[in-house]
Amino acid sequence: MDRVQFSGKSVLVLGLARSGVAVAQLLQRLGAQVTVNDASPRERVEADVRVLEAKGIRVITGGHPPELADECDLVVKNPGIPYDRPIVVRALARGVSVITEVEVAFQVTRATLIGITGSNGKTTTTTLVGQMLLAAGAPATVAGNIGTPLSAVALDATADQLLVAELSSFQLQGTVTLRPKIAALLNIYPAHLDYHGTLDKYIDAKMRLFANQEPGDIAILNGDQELVVELAAGLAAEVWLVSANRRVAPGACLQNGMLVVTGSKAQDPVPIMAVKEIALRGEHNVQNALFAAAIAFAAGASPQAIAATLREFSGVEHRMEFVRQTAGVSFVNDSKATNPQATVKTITAFTEPIIAILGGLDRGDDLSALAAVAGQRLKAVLAIGESGPRMAEMALRAGVPLVFSVTSLPEAVQRAAALAETGDVVLLSPAAASWDMFKSFEERGRIFKEAVHML
Repeated sequence: MDRVQFSGKSVLVLGLARSGVAVAQLLQRLGAQVTVNDASPRERVEADVRVLEAKGIRVITGGHPPELADECDLVVKNPGIPYDRPIVVRALARGVSVITEVEVAFQVTRATLIGITGSNGKTTTTTLVGQMLLAAGAPATVAGNIGTPLSAVALDATADQLLVAELSSFQLQGTVTLRPKIAALLNIYPAHLDYHGTLDKYIDAKMRLFANQEPGDIAILNGDQELVVELAAGLAAEVWLVSANRRVAPGACLQNGMLVVTGSKAQDPVPIMAVKEIALRGEHNVQNALFAAAIAFAAGASPQAIAATLREFSGVEHRMEFVRQTAGVSFVNDSKATNPQATVKTITAFTEPIIAILGGLDRGDDLSALAAVAGQRLKAVLAIGESGPRMAEMALRAGVPLVFSVTSLPEAVQRAAALAETGDVVLLSPAAASWDMFKSFEERGRIFKEAVHML
């Protein structure tokens, strides 16, 4: 598809939120007849509805009437809407393509796409890459599953621009032609299985990132995960590996305490900086730094720009974000830790005693790895949300000394502050998605920070 082929088409956009609003406006600019449909009552999405209706875009709220699928030539689906919804099933049965907004964005942009996915570390790595490229003087824009929808910037991006996109499995599953010039898979852990059904289907969605790459493109994968290394076999693109444990080339690795990168044509590794100079805390952030360095180097950033960014970058909002210290107690917002693996990595990054706030949407995730570190590292657990009872049971079985179930995040903050002593860390790292109590992990993180500042 190209821009012309959207013109005159009847397109149904399922789901509002930022990406739905952005892609609806993009499609209208391209000449499509757009209908937007959201399951929420109008009063909950009034602001978005008004924006679209002011532009003459039809909006239907309060449910997903299946008959809307009979009126369209194309469906652009919000990534979070499952494929088993009757309206989606009906569209597919009619032979109508069901894609996500990142596919629309790719089809219309002239810019070069850099795509980054993985179970954990996507936001930090994507942000790092964007800052490295900007430090190198490259015209880079960060978008995707990170705040700014890709469809909000794709059409106006120039041919010399680099679009650095964080891409989720939900977004990638709805792609057809998407082809990043540089594509990176940071890691794979069991996640979102309530949506994808099986680990194999989750992996298939992630691997859509590489499906259309060609020999002139670059695929950068985790050389420390055997599963990911196996997935690299058979890719059409040139494969780079990233490893914190062994030497790899081309790619990025650690050598004698130095972060080094080896490019496609380089005969010798290019030293970037000493690992101890990386500003971000935790072993998982060493891997994020390695990936960011490899991606940015592949995109043309200088070693100096890469090193300067890693020395200065202190993190992204909602990911190991220091909020404040009061009475010698540090409060840290890690709301973006939406699965147990992410929380394990955060906990192990601290040496201080931790009072952890855990719990959220219950996807039935395996908590064994979290239990292993909880028993060793946590002073107390405040369990909240739908998965709160499972978190509390896990913590008790693991031998955490103090375990409490609470009904709200502000209450958890107050209880944690009352328990904390000088030198402790109060950590929101839920190990679960936010959608049981909050609209997003961002909202959850903001409420945590507000509660902390109210102490």
